[in-house]
Amino acid sequence: MATVLITGANRGLGLEFCKQYVAEGWQVLACCRNPETAGKLADIPNVRIFPLDVSDFSQIDKLAAQLQDIAIDVLINNAGVYGDSPRRGFGQLDYAAWTQTLTINTQAPVKMAEAFLPNLQRGNKKLLVSISSQMGSIADNGSGGSILYRSSKAALNAAMKSLAIDLEDQGIGVLVLHPGWVKTDMGGPNALIDALESVTGMRQVIARFTLAQSGGFLKYDGSTLPW
Repeated sequence: MATVLITGANRGLGLEFCKQYVAEGWQVLACCRNPETAGKLADIPNVRIFPLDVSDFSQIDKLAAQLQDIAIDVLINNAGVYGDSPRRGFGQLDYAAWTQTLTINTQAPVKMAEAFLPNLQRGNKKLLVSISSQMGSIADNGSGGSILYRSSKAALNAAMKSLAIDLEDQGIGVLVLHPGWVKTDMGGPNALIDALESVTGMRQVIARFTLAQSGGFLKYDGSTLPW
C-alpha cells in the first residue's frame, strides 16, 4: 500500500487530497493544527490524523520521530497562509506577519523535507511535493502587490529547486505545483475552479512524475510555469 503524508489536511486542497487518495486505496497520514475541530477530515474513513502546527519545528521533529518506521511515498507540503492584508500594503507592511508567512510557506516545507527524508528514502515513489502558487513566479508578476505571499512562494520555489538538485543522487524527486485559482478559504468564491478539479489534476501530475521532471514548476494541468 502506498503512503502519502499531507500537511494542512483539514480543509480546502488538503482535505480533497485526503479524500481522493483514500478512494485510491492509499494510506493517508493527515496533519492539521487542531484535529479535534477537523470534523470533515475525521469523517473520511481510514485516515490517520496527527496534530501538527508546521510553524513549530519542534512539532515537526516530534511527528517525524513518531512516524520513523513508516515509509512515505509522497509528502505533500500543502499547509500555507496568505499573510497579506488590504490595509497593510506597501508603506504599512506588517513585518511580523511577513516573518510568519515566510516561516509557514517557505521554511516549514524545507524543515518537513529534512525531518522526513528517511521516510522518503524508504518509499517507492520518493516524491516531495510543495504546493506553491503562480503568484510566486517573478516572470509572471504583472500586477504587483501581495508582497508577503509572493515573496514567500518565490522563496519556496527557489528552495525546492535547490532540493531537487541536492536530492537527485538519492533518487528523491521534488515537484512544485500551482493548484490554480481554487475556490477555497484562501482563493475565495470568485475563483475559477473547485478543489475537486484542482486536486484531480495535481494527482495526475504526481502519478506521471519521473525523476527527469524533478525541480519543475508545474500547473495543476501539467503545463510548465515560468520562474
